[in-house]
Amino acid sequence: MTENTRSERTNSPTRFLRLPEVMERTGLSRSTIYVRVAAGSFPRPVALGGRAVGWIEAEVEEWVAERIAESRFEDARAGERVDAAPGIPVTRRRAAEARPIR
Repeated sequence: MTENTRSERTNSPTRFLRLPEVMERTGLSRSTIYVRVAAGSFPRPVALGGRAVGWIEAEVEEWVAERIAESRFEDARAGERVDAAPGIPVTRRRAAEARPIR
């Protein structure tokens, strides 16, 4: 086992996030987080002892950044402008009601 140098240990401290903070940072519910963990599409929590678990902050932040990048890439790749469905004012439309303009 190799020993970390002092600079390596102090430059990137590991911080654990408990479930309420993970939910706040991701906008996901408790059940959605655990479903995605089981599916392998969300970082796995680390056992902290007893029944306590925590998520590594850097992994959660990386997951959030990946979702943002995927969203921006898909929008740019599609090259389509999204407008409201006919008869629905733009200010009151929902994302599910939007359709691409060709």
